[in-house]
Amino acid sequence: MNNDLSHRLAKRQIRLTDASGKSLSGRKIRIKQKSHAFLFGCGAFDFIPYVMNGDAEHREITESWLELFNYGTLPFYWGMYEHKEGKPSFEATMKTAKYLKDRGVTVKGHPLCWHTVCADWLLKYDNDTIFKKQLERIDREVSGYKGVIDMWDVINEVVIMPEFDKYDNAVTRICKEKGRVPLVKAVFEEARAMNPGATLLLNDFNTSEKYERLIDECLTAGVPIDVIGIQSHQHQGYWGLEKLNDVLERFSRFGLPIHFTENTLISGDIMPSYIVDLNDWQVEEWPSTSAGELRQKKEMEEMYRTLFAHPSVEAITTWDFRDGAWLGAPSGFIRKDNSRKPAFEMLKNLIHGEWETDTEVTTDANGVASFEAFKGTYTVTVGDKEYTEEYHGDGASEILVN
Repeated sequence: MNNDLSHRLAKRQIRLTDASGKSLSGRKIRIKQKSHAFLFGCGAFDFIPYVMNGDAEHREITESWLELFNYGTLPFYWGMYEHKEGKPSFEATMKTAKYLKDRGVTVKGHPLCWHTVCADWLLKYDNDTIFKKQLERIDREVSGYKGVIDMWDVINEVVIMPEFDKYDNAVTRICKEKGRVPLVKAVFEEARAMNPGATLLLNDFNTSEKYERLIDECLTAGVPIDVIGIQSHQHQGYWGLEKLNDVLERFSRFGLPIHFTENTLISGDIMPSYIVDLNDWQVEEWPSTSAGELRQKKEMEEMYRTLFAHPSVEAITTWDFRDGAWLGAPSGFIRKDNSRKPAFEMLKNLIHGEWETDTEVTTDANGVASFEAFKGTYTVTVGDKEYTEEYHGDGASEILVN
């Protein structure tokens, strides 16, 4: 396993001066990290009922969530977000997104275009109208949330999209007619036009050469992809280092940042390997076990360490914060009773311990202090004064001490 984290660190210098420009030597400076540049994320769906209703159970969940993460995904599944045509869930979603942003959390919307959980009311329209409404939907969301949500899974699971046959849906219809790449190009260009500064992801669970080929074709066609999104739901067992490193090698060749967008590792019985579609596994109870929790902790630590060490990876999102969220699986950091699993404490020790900078330095005769820090946002304390600094690369800064 590669343990080199030099690309996550910034070599910095701070010079302290007074109002006359005199260098201040022998001064102690505390450098304390407020947030990582790296996006440590999780599904943030539980924030919606808490922000809207303020119940005690969801307060406990969200407070635990905020102990770990600086990046959250909110749901924009069309069939849920706009269950009735013309009545989107804007108020609740915007209020929640602002709540997260006010707490230093970067928010991503998921997804703008997807064949699953699609709005059934679209089926009454012809394909031209469906396509028009899809673009209008992107216009509304990307422009409407601009400045609060500036990161989007633009289109989801395109590899399977035109072949999806479990049930009729509007997006598969237009993907069949237009083709994968023309549809991807159209929705990306629409999103880019609505928010030129947004970070736009192509996201898929398919990590085969089919996804590689799709990315190649999209880039050749000029699709403005900012980030490659890779889902890693591991209900049927941990990928292991061999597969993980293979995926990283194959998808890093595009020279684009990689986000692991939907990660799950199970702390109970593993789903049988013969299940093709994870959604087909329906059980009454899927409990977390002591042995499974230790396995989950071990696998999750290995995976996070591997991804954090890889220079192409900019974000990791674990999909479920609490057990039972998707498919009833024991895939969370906390149990159904909100108690914390070993994986929670492990990840907290990594993000806010081993991988977080909190140090004290002293200026030399020239008023300069040198240090290394994990890239991110910092509180710099000199005496009783606090300053905010951004360290995203090597460099120097000067602080005027009044």
